[in-house]
Amino acid sequence: MIFRSRSKIALSAVALAGLTLSGCVTDPETGNRRISKAAIGGVGGALGGYLLGDLLGGRNDRTEKIVGAGIGAIAGAGVGAYMDAQEKKLRERTAGTGVDVVRQGDELLLRMPSGITFATNQSAIQPQFQPTLDQVAATLAEYPKTMIDVLGHTDSDGSEAYNQALSERRAQSVASYLSSHGVASVRMATRGYGEMQPIASNETPDGKQQNRRVEIKIVPAVEGAG
Repeated sequence: MIFRSRSKIALSAVALAGLTLSGCVTDPETGNRRISKAAIGGVGGALGGYLLGDLLGGRNDRTEKIVGAGIGAIAGAGVGAYMDAQEKKLRERTAGTGVDVVRQGDELLLRMPSGITFATNQSAIQPQFQPTLDQVAATLAEYPKTMIDVLGHTDSDGSEAYNQALSERRAQSVASYLSSHGVASVRMATRGYGEMQPIASNETPDGKQQNRRVEIKIVPAVEGAG
């Protein structure tokens, strides 16, 4: 596990080095060099993949909180079957809604485009998306032995400060909705990444649409994990 983590860090360092060498621009007012938004978009897949590999707050601490709340954890041998069943249910309940269910080992990632989740520049969940989120909440409540990260992302339009704040509000909005529909808050953590984790280029309308998203990462709480 340590080797895998170090490998990811090394890959990210290579990506960042590439950005530094080829993706820098000069600020015309200060003369300082910085990474361009276009360059960030070009390696967003690899960089975002590394950052999404981390569990907010730490795996061991989060598992202890879930167990301490009386929810319990999964025995190691049963993790695969537990996540298989949850994945199947999530795919069934979100089919045709625009929500993507991505399997990453024993972890699941739900990608929800902001175009179906929120109105432009808003953080209130659109009424037409609420039935879908109801199904997601019901499934997460049915499989409680998991940790949930709700992650907000934007494209590069607008200022970085505005995008950061918007991504945080949207992540919190989804987490609050899930909590009000039966998902224990002790299982959840939120973070907004603004425009810093693109999964496509911000140079095209299609790429920007992909980058505007909220993701729900689902990670099993495993007995004895540390």
